[in-house]
Amino acid sequence: MPDTESKLINLYEHPGHLLRRAQQISVSIFYDEMGEELTPVQYAMLRNLESHGGIDQVSLSAISGIDTSTGATVCARLEEKGLLTRTVIPTNRRQRSLTITGAGEQLLSDLIPGSQRLRRRLLAPLSSTEQLQFMSLLTKLVQENNEQSRAPLTDGVTVAREVS
Repeated sequence: MPDTESKLINLYEHPGHLLRRAQQISVSIFYDEMGEELTPVQYAMLRNLESHGGIDQVSLSAISGIDTSTGATVCARLEEKGLLTRTVIPTNRRQRSLTITGAGEQLLSDLIPGSQRLRRRLLAPLSSTEQLQFMSLLTKLVQENNEQSRAPLTDGVTVAREVS
């Protein structure tokens, strides 16, 4: 090992550890700004359902980057809360078609200001230029390592490249 390369003894030199800490911080700010009605995963699933009405649970899980068993549990909870409906697909009785309810649409609309504050707070330590660079690099990291995930995003789904 070259003398200039770290032995990675310091945990804070490991990108995975820093990403885990960043996730903890993100979740904490999520609850501060969005309240307790939805978990971050429930929010992601409901937000994706909003733009993919009628999609099945397996596909919604795939575009949300969530394994199918977790996705099924999340959809059941969202249905219990009256935020979506699940209907058995007649041609494949093991799958369910999902539709966001009026209450689900209203909740997502009500959460827009909180999601904007969440984004601003999370990125606040960075300058505007750093925010763009960070989002670009984070997007690249996620996209290039997609296949390493236990729940990779499906083909045809890309992470937004534009940062506003």
